[in-house]
Amino acid sequence: MVESNRRRVVITGLGVVTPLGIGVEKTWQALIAGKSGIATITRFDASEYACQIAGEVKDFNPGDYIDKKEIKKMDRFIHFAVAASQEAVDDAGLKITPDNADRVGVYIGAGIGGLPAIEHYHDVLKEKGPGRVSPFFIPMVIINLASGQVAIRFGARGPNSCAVTACATGNHCLGDALRIIQRGEADVMLAGGAESVISPLTVAGFAAAKALSRRNDNPEGASRPFDRDRDGFVIGEGAGVVVLEELEHAQRRGVRIYGELVGYAMTSDAFHITAPPDDGAGAVECMEKAIKDAGVDKSDIGYVNAHATSTFADKIETQVIKTVFGQQAYQLSVSSTKSMTGHLLGAAGGIESVFTTLALYHGLLPPTINLENADPDCDLDYIVGQARSTSINVAISNAFGFGGVNACLVMKKFQTSHPN
Repeated sequence: MVESNRRRVVITGLGVVTPLGIGVEKTWQALIAGKSGIATITRFDASEYACQIAGEVKDFNPGDYIDKKEIKKMDRFIHFAVAASQEAVDDAGLKITPDNADRVGVYIGAGIGGLPAIEHYHDVLKEKGPGRVSPFFIPMVIINLASGQVAIRFGARGPNSCAVTACATGNHCLGDALRIIQRGEADVMLAGGAESVISPLTVAGFAAAKALSRRNDNPEGASRPFDRDRDGFVIGEGAGVVVLEELEHAQRRGVRIYGELVGYAMTSDAFHITAPPDDGAGAVECMEKAIKDAGVDKSDIGYVNAHATSTFADKIETQVIKTVFGQQAYQLSVSSTKSMTGHLLGAAGGIESVFTTLALYHGLLPPTINLENADPDCDLDYIVGQARSTSINVAISNAFGFGGVNACLVMKKFQTSHPN
């Protein structure tokens, strides 16, 4: 059980930029309607690539969020981080002033960061010489500049850092920010992940590793977690940021509380650079520790937002859930929102934390689309096709990444009285 005197942390603001839309409302409506954000790549000519599809963010104008002179100092993933943070701050009605700035921090990471800018300026260097490389090149590509630029924008002078843990980045950022508030080092943290690496080198690299779907003739049907015919993930881009806030601080402000972040754990497989072990032991331990940290009973948990990326590892995550929950696994509702957004890499945990929060807040669980042919090794209740109304109170969101990193979050419907 958790310590009874540990500071409680609630979620008071949400912001997203996704392939389904810009902003929480548009994205959420598309998500629960089971729409796909996957299409043929337009960012570059991918006609000679093995994978020609992605979850691109459409109609994003950084000038809607960032001064024109500042845009060129940031790569696209930072643009997304700023936009999602602005929505989250506005949603939370958060005012950062000199009086409270040192109690507000930022923890936003990315898995890969500014690779598109690296590709671009490598070409500039080769074609035009060193004198044409932008003086802003280095700040454009460094991952912690997502947190840095957001902090500068809002004047947040509290803890500022980032996780860089591949596809577990977003969950690690939220979890680490949770700990900062629980320890009393900040009252408010902006936390999440951002990514934008739909670029020639990234797509070529993942395709060379045989990680990407090659269902180029059917983009919307390409991301199919748990399906027998899944053939790889679909790369996506975007950002997801939440405002985490100490409970009494939020109550004094009289703001809406979406939910409570009650548990977090991280573990390592220490097994392989890209693949989990067949028994998913590291992920099992991570889920077990997160549930224990949350101080909830397994029987309280009704929904799992799965990491499931539409790769072979979906069956391992299924086994992990069964190992953790036993027979209760078959009563859980499970879904993979990556079936609609694609895999946003370092931003995945950020947006999926937003989705899990909204699922609890609205009592509506998003579906898994494209699950047409059941994999015999994937035999849980995956909320196929249509969103599901629910009365559940506790959910867990999984994130696993290259390098064998695992990060699990437990979220709960907000209750005024302490749950423990």
